[in-house]
Amino acid sequence: MLARALDSCRTPVESLCAEIRRRDISYVLIAARGSSDNAGTYAKYLFSAFNGLPVVQSTPSLYTFYHSPPRLRNALVLAISQSGQSQDIVEVVADARKQGALTGSITSDPSSPLAKYSDHVLQLQSGSEKAVAATKTFTCSLALLASLSVVLQGDAARLAAMNQLPERAARTIEAVSRVISAKAERYRYMDRCVVISRGFSYGIALEIALKLKELTYVTAEPYSSADFLHGPMAIIEPGFPVVLIATSGTLLSHMEEFAAQLAQRGAEIIAISDSEEILKFGRTRLALPVGSPEWLSPIMAVIPGQLMGLHLALAKGFDPDAPRGLKKVTVTR
Repeated sequence: MLARALDSCRTPVESLCAEIRRRDISYVLIAARGSSDNAGTYAKYLFSAFNGLPVVQSTPSLYTFYHSPPRLRNALVLAISQSGQSQDIVEVVADARKQGALTGSITSDPSSPLAKYSDHVLQLQSGSEKAVAATKTFTCSLALLASLSVVLQGDAARLAAMNQLPERAARTIEAVSRVISAKAERYRYMDRCVVISRGFSYGIALEIALKLKELTYVTAEPYSSADFLHGPMAIIEPGFPVVLIATSGTLLSHMEEFAAQLAQRGAEIIAISDSEEILKFGRTRLALPVGSPEWLSPIMAVIPGQLMGLHLALAKGFDPDAPRGLKKVTVTR
C-alpha cells in the first residue's frame, strides 16, 4: 500500500516541489479536518525542521461563516482530505486559488471538488477503505507528506530512508499484531486514558486518541508530554492508563525521564517505542523496529495505535467498521 502510494505520486510530488522552488514559497497553510488535521500536525514538524518552511493550520470557519479569509501571500495551501468533499476545506483551497496562491491536495478522489481547485493533486492510492475510521488513508497521507519534504530538500540519505518505509511498516504490523490481540482483553473495561508524545510523533498522539474515541468510545485525551507536566499530571493515580509514544531521537532522554515520573505515580503504561529504555516502563510493550530516523518513525508508531483501536473495539463487543453516530464521509462547513 505505502509502496504503491509513493510510486504513483513520484512525478506529482516532483512537479509540486519544482513549483515550490520556482515561486520561492515562504510558508505552508494546511487545510484539513479530523485525522487529516492530525497528519497536518506531523507536517508542522517535518517542513519546519527540514525545509525551513513555517506551517500553520487553517481556520476554515473564517471562510464559511465569518467570510473573512486571511491574505495568503507566497503560500502553499495544502489540503488533506480522504474524500475531497468537505465544503469548508474546499472553500479554503478555492479562496487560495482566487488569491493566486499555489494550491495542492492529498486526497483519494482526483475527481472530487477539492481536486478541482488544486493546482497539484497527490492521490493517496491506498486502496478501498470501507471502514468509517480512517487508517490506511491516514498512514498514506503521512508517507506523502514525508516524500514531499524529502524531494523538496533533495537529501540522498533521507530518500534512502523513505525507500525502506514500506518494509519497515510491514515489520511493524508483524511485530505488534499478536501482542495487541493478546492484550486487548486486559483493557476491555478501560473507559478513559491519556495518549502522550512530543515532537515529530505529537500528531500520532492526537491520531491514536481519536481512533480510541471513534472505535472503542474510550475518553482518550492527547497531550504533549511538556503540556502534561503543566497540570494534567495530577490526574495520574495507580492504574491510570497512559499510551506513551516515544521513539529514538532528540527527545528520547526527555521521554525516558517523563516515563519514569509516570511509573513513580503508578501509571499503567502502554509503551510504543523502538527503545528498550522506554519499553521497560510498559505494562504492555509494543516494540517498533529499530533503526528508523526520528522524522520517519511516526509512520510506524501510528500502526500499533490503529491496531489497538481495532482489537479493543472487538474485545468490547463493538463493530470497528461502523462506529455509532459516524459516517464514512463527513461533510462540514
